[in-house]
Amino acid sequence: MKRAAPLPWLVPALIALALFSLLPGRAGWLLPWPRGGADAQLARLILWDLHLPRLVLALLVGGALGLAGAVLQGLTRNPLAEPGLLGISSGASLGAVVAIYSGLGAAFALAVPLLGLAGALLATMLTLLVGAGGGVLALILAGAAVSGTLLAGTALVLNLAPNPYAAYEISHWMLGSLADRSWDQVGLAAPFVVAGMALLLATGPALDALSLGEQQAASLGVDLAALRRRVVVGTALAVGAATAVTGTIGFIGLLAPYLVRGAVGHSPRRTLLPAALMGALLLLGADVVARLLPLTQELQLGVLTGLIGSPFFLWLVWRLQRESP
Repeated sequence: MKRAAPLPWLVPALIALALFSLLPGRAGWLLPWPRGGADAQLARLILWDLHLPRLVLALLVGGALGLAGAVLQGLTRNPLAEPGLLGISSGASLGAVVAIYSGLGAAFALAVPLLGLAGALLATMLTLLVGAGGGVLALILAGAAVSGTLLAGTALVLNLAPNPYAAYEISHWMLGSLADRSWDQVGLAAPFVVAGMALLLATGPALDALSLGEQQAASLGVDLAALRRRVVVGTALAVGAATAVTGTIGFIGLLAPYLVRGAVGHSPRRTLLPAALMGALLLLGADVVARLLPLTQELQLGVLTGLIGSPFFLWLVWRLQRESP
């Protein structure tokens, strides 16, 4: 029997969690809403300047990571593929770390996400340049090489940090978080994320053809080289902009496609939109949990997703080994 598509329950679940996410926080609960005076003004300030930007970023970043993971898994035909595969997240991290190290982040509020986005685009160009003309395997190897090089650069900058405070700020940013993000950062990331997601969603028919094999896809008129370029550029725009604003948040792009694939069948095209919604749901849920944990300091979002995602990744590898002949 064919399972029901996940969209009917994903959408209301996401809406309910989004509404709930506007309530809790370390600044207190917004309901019951104050009747007037200074308390009502403070509640509106908390809602508009703290909770709403955080909610919008969670939806954008989670959706981008889930969609990029589904597209990359369809392109590589590998269920373990995820957005960090192409070195884009490493490039965004290096750009942001350079901004913090140089002091630009302290002098100009948007310097960190702007240089992070520039680093993501640089990583994209390097990956496309190194892996040009060699197929999917060459693209993956190029991404791994670029990622390793940029991670080494990030480690070098961290090692050369001029003072302990700078080193702490760099390390803190690299752990990933949605806290203290403003509408300025939402406005910076949103156009790139939306454009990248649109580009990735448009690859659905070509990915379905590619699931039959590269030769069959080419015989159906799919330009494989152009498809790979669209995937890399779309991932760079969506994931690069997301990482530039929030820091590195892992495992969402791996978990989201896997959780919806069984319900939609194994058609890559039918996985894309549910994976984006599931990614948004997972990241928003993790953010709510991070805010509600009874800790003296809020747990960084990248740490929480890593604690949840690592056991899942090991289980998935074990399952694939058992199923392999």
